[in-house]
Amino acid sequence: MGCVQNLGYEVILEYTSFKECRAYIEKHFSEIYFVDPGFLLFEKRMIGVPPIALAIEGEDTVILPYTKPCFGTYLLRVRDEEGVAYVRENARRKP
Repeated sequence: MGCVQNLGYEVILEYTSFKECRAYIEKHFSEIYFVDPGFLLFEKRMIGVPPIALAIEGEDTVILPYTKPCFGTYLLRVRDEEGVAYVRENARRKP
């Protein structure tokens, strides 16, 4: 994944791990999806330890882990209706 500076994100967790992001998503959100590394979202390839958990909040917000190489992993909230539709169509829904 490249830089997310242009997405207008909100940080939910910082300096965390993919495992902690997955646990947080599973505890706090009801619409959860899983993807593998390489999944294309916001025109960026996701990296991480599979399965990478994503969540949808409402109709316009995606919750996703993101790694900044020099700073670590963050859990971000990004408002983007097209991103929500893309995740719903292409990711695996948690049963």
